[in-house]
Amino acid sequence: MNTINTILGAGGSIGNALTYVLLDNAQKVRLVSRSKIEIEGTESFKADIMDFQQTLEAVQNSDVVYLVAGLKYDYNVWKEAWPKIINNVIEACKKSKSKLIFLDNVYMYGKVNGKMTELTPYNPCSKKGEIRAKIATQLENEFNRGNVQGIIARAADFYGPFATKSSVPFVLAVENMLKGKKAKWLLDANIKHSYLYIIDCANGLYLLSNHDEAVNQIWHLPTKNPGITGKNFIELIAKELGVEPHYTIIKKWMVKVGGLLDSTLKELYEMLYQYEIEYYFDSSKFEKHFNFVPTSYENGIKEMIKSLRKVVENKN
Repeated sequence: MNTINTILGAGGSIGNALTYVLLDNAQKVRLVSRSKIEIEGTESFKADIMDFQQTLEAVQNSDVVYLVAGLKYDYNVWKEAWPKIINNVIEACKKSKSKLIFLDNVYMYGKVNGKMTELTPYNPCSKKGEIRAKIATQLENEFNRGNVQGIIARAADFYGPFATKSSVPFVLAVENMLKGKKAKWLLDANIKHSYLYIIDCANGLYLLSNHDEAVNQIWHLPTKNPGITGKNFIELIAKELGVEPHYTIIKKWMVKVGGLLDSTLKELYEMLYQYEIEYYFDSSKFEKHFNFVPTSYENGIKEMIKSLRKVVENKN
């Protein structure tokens, strides 16, 4: 009998990428969202994971539960919602005896000089990072006590097919260049930054779900290193679009001033430390264990532009 894979937070960038990876591998997929996302070949389930009873009903009979929910980029929302969501999902997975795979970010590490690895200590330097450290620690404690089988799968910033509004490179560079405008980049376009190709992320999550020895550990999902500079990222996009790689830099003070009028920029300001020094997200543990070679930036950007062109063609 096929494994029942339940995706909490369906409809977002990772949720969509993961759905198609699971379907390509002939898996049963249950999509859980507040708006009841529907994709052919899947079961659609409407639920609010802020509500325990709805969460429990959503994960019932699931073999694997993927928590890939994305919340509004707002500290006050995160402060209220994330503790409730983590508690609900942990308790629901205990009752349903489901394996829990939580897609996490790197905010709990804070500003790291050198490589970020699974052993990097939590040292958040932002309010949002403090929340991520708290919920990650809670999950690790549950794993260590044997209360629930689970995996924390960490990801760097996304790019690629499906990754649009939640992707910094898309919002700053790709979207502007598609409109014939100059690309934008944060702080310094000559600093290297690791980016995770979203299809590698989805394949990585699926691989982790199928290996019992991966349980109760933290894994960095497969990311191409060394990273890429903003300048080179923009040049690769320009090459695929057949345009000139023109760009402008958004300086730190601009983000601060812009935050007076734009709530997203206001929330982004405390995270700018990620663009001030080299951002090296090391995934060698995953790559060695699964013999996995991350997608090159050249190929990833090529596939991203190809997928965006298909979307445009289908609309026309």
